[in-house]
Amino acid sequence: QLPVPLLKIESDGTTQSREQLRTRLEAFAEGFGPQKGDPTMKKHGYFAGIDSGSATTDVVILDQDRTIVAKVILPTGAGASNGAQRALDQALQQAGLTQADLTATVTTGYGRGVIQTGDKSVTEITCHARGGREMGSDDCAVIDVGGQDTKVILISHGVVQDFIMNDKCSAGTGKFLEIMANRLGVDLHELFDMAEGGETLSISSLCTVFAESEVINYIGEGRRREDIAAGVVDSVAAKVAQLAMRKNLPDQIILTGGLSDSRYFAKILSEKIGKTISPTDRGRYAGALGASLLAEEKTKRAAAKL
Repeated sequence: QLPVPLLKIESDGTTQSREQLRTRLEAFAEGFGPQKGDPTMKKHGYFAGIDSGSATTDVVILDQDRTIVAKVILPTGAGASNGAQRALDQALQQAGLTQADLTATVTTGYGRGVIQTGDKSVTEITCHARGGREMGSDDCAVIDVGGQDTKVILISHGVVQDFIMNDKCSAGTGKFLEIMANRLGVDLHELFDMAEGGETLSISSLCTVFAESEVINYIGEGRRREDIAAGVVDSVAAKVAQLAMRKNLPDQIILTGGLSDSRYFAKILSEKIGKTISPTDRGRYAGALGASLLAEEKTKRAAAKL
């Protein structure tokens, strides 16, 4: 008896939830199998992936041997399309290429729908899964802590088996950490360094606004900034772990997104989940890496059909 694909959607029906709903539906459709390549794709030998996120836009360019020849992270800014073009231009300059040298470009992320540069648009679920699989294996889980949401993606035999997203509140995302770091007058790296030397203070509020009030109260009480920082990081790790543990996680878990290179965050998250999560430098580029790999794979499939 064959299993029936099932998609569970929770939505508040607001205008803001439309993009999130579209991401879920498209990712669900992409999971049914390889999509046909675009036979109009050019043939020059370089492949670009553009991940347009709420905070940053990441670009990865691969050559025909799947070697990374350029990788760029820039703030997205006010316009996703302009941010994507700026990041792509910088990546091309880094690689010594022009846009005409690109065989194919795949766009992903929340801004993918408005980016003019690109041959195909793919959801961040599929792209992070492909990028995570490249860093892990065909059977692993990807936990992506982004600026706007957190995703947990299960990969089995090289394809997305299941996924879950938290995009209703920023309390378990990188944006929450940025807000709290600003309140403490430090950047994210300094926040993690401080947290590592502190004793965890409880931050119980599930809402970013109320949690910030707790932090302000701690500051007013004269509590050590290291202890407050430890409480902030612990709070985010707890929320990410709570989301992840709603799924049956495999032994190998890949951390992606802006927090993926933090050894301290990976350590705290590992303790809460009960499985080892190793930090990785390439995790920051997982979405763009996955998009560039999909661009290369779709081109090869299209060429094979000719």
